Amino acid sequence: MNRVIRFLTVGILAIGLFKLTAGVAETNSVLPDGEKAILESLKTLPATNGQAGKDFLAPKPTLVKFWASWCPLCLAGLEEANQWRRDPDFAGVNFVSVVSPDYFAEMSEPDLQLWYEGLDYPDLPVLKDRGGEIAQSLGLNVYPSWALLDSSGKVQRVMRGDLHKAQLLELIAKPDAKLSAKQTFYKQNKDGAKPMNTKEIYLAGGCFWGLEAYFERIDGVVDAVSGYANGNTENPTYQDVVKRNTGHAETVKVTYDAERLSLSDILAYYLRVIDPTSLNKQGNDRGTQYRTGVYYTDPSEKSIISEALAQEQKKFKKPIVVENEPLQQFFMAEDYHQDYLTKNPNGYCHIDISLADKPLAHKTNGEKMSSTETNVSEKGQNMSVKVDASKYQKPDAETVKKQLSAMQYNVTQKAGTERAFSHEYDHLFAPGLYVDIVSGEPLFSSADKYQSGCGWPSFTKPIDGDVIVEHEDRSFNMRRTEVRSRVADSHLGHVFTDGPKEAGGLRYCINGASLRFIPLDKLEAEGYGEYKSIIANAKPIEKQSS
Repeated sequence: MNRVIRFLTVGILAIGLFKLTAGVAETNSVLPDGEKAILESLKTLPATNGQAGKDFLAPKPTLVKFWASWCPLCLAGLEEANQWRRDPDFAGVNFVSVVSPDYFAEMSEPDLQLWYEGLDYPDLPVLKDRGGEIAQSLGLNVYPSWALLDSSGKVQRVMRGDLHKAQLLELIAKPDAKLSAKQTFYKQNKDGAKPMNTKEIYLAGGCFWGLEAYFERIDGVVDAVSGYANGNTENPTYQDVVKRNTGHAETVKVTYDAERLSLSDILAYYLRVIDPTSLNKQGNDRGTQYRTGVYYTDPSEKSIISEALAQEQKKFKKPIVVENEPLQQFFMAEDYHQDYLTKNPNGYCHIDISLADKPLAHKTNGEKMSSTETNVSEKGQNMSVKVDASKYQKPDAETVKKQLSAMQYNVTQKAGTERAFSHEYDHLFAPGLYVDIVSGEPLFSSADKYQSGCGWPSFTKPIDGDVIVEHEDRSFNMRRTEVRSRVADSHLGHVFTDGPKEAGGLRYCINGASLRFIPLDKLEAEGYGEYKSIIANAKPIEKQSS
């Protein structure tokens, strides 16, 4: 049924847009009505420098960065955001950022204010949204995230993930541009921030507006995207799907935290809001594009889906018609469909979104956390390789400056940090040796490298424990463990205790700019032949994605 007709034929469902989680402080106000709600609320927020949002919001479009003090990806981007605020390329928009005290594991407002005063980003307006009212109204429960408002205050786009300057400028110029953000999400637990172990499932359940909004409200779901799946046409438009029999189903790609929700949990939420016995029809919508289906990318999930549907069948006399099939393809729907009910709070919806707030019968509140405390210096150091330090040396300061690029010099000599996902080594898993870019001292083996999803090359251990020197790092007013190279004293990165447990539990998060990779077949020629057999015979860690 045409969506214009829906507004005339279907009663408007009142949609609560605020998702309150256990332990989150409620605010005493509510967003004002109308499309200017977000903008007007931004104007009233206090800023960390003592000003208010209204002091930074001229009558032009507004770009908002949502971030948290515990999110490493967010912290790595603060300097960049600080520069963008005065960049002429962003002169056409208000550029502000928002933090949310007392929401989603963030500090209290006094603690956050004190913490931020210890940083040095004078050009970046940071507005404090106590309780995360604005983030909740936009359906945001992951960081970093972005929102683009037009000059009247209407929400144009909501994006989750890490965006580069070129992507932001494209978004500003064309709000419906199809951008591909880095979908790495962080969560906070007692051991600090760590990348989420996310998984994806694709769900068809009638009009995707409501299904998307519903799943975005569920604790443990980090993103939901509307699109078209399992049809016979490449890159279909909405009109193609509705009028040209492309065979696609309106489908929502659901990304969830696998440590908080199982696939069975997701299916239980899904089956709550669909009629599984209705063929090609949900609510007032009719047509094959409104069929129900669960589309998987991992073949092992088929049996889990089958079991859930078998249990659901026991509730009905009519046969269940929900498809259980592998995902053939998924095309993201046009931007006006994304976060539709956030942009249009009175829009049509055929499901009861409030059911997202009703916990599953077998679920308990709280996040799954490790029960062990880890000592960084004592865990995961089962080393069998010894590196002779006398073979390597650090060149003089002038030589170092000449032989390194600006980024390599900033990282190794000034303890800088490269942009997440920016270095080729983040996605490199060829066999070989990683050496210090300054001295050439061997540091890490490809056999100990894994895909952590954090945006920087990650290893479970150095090739020899002695080649790494640890220091306490109190930058960003945090306590972290910095790692530096033994011979050249190059800043490499940090070590955390959220690595693969089966490999010792450590994650050496290393800047690619501090390393030089030597492929296995080049080790002999470059004087590292003694490590060839060790690397060649090692069994690499499975490249698990988070």
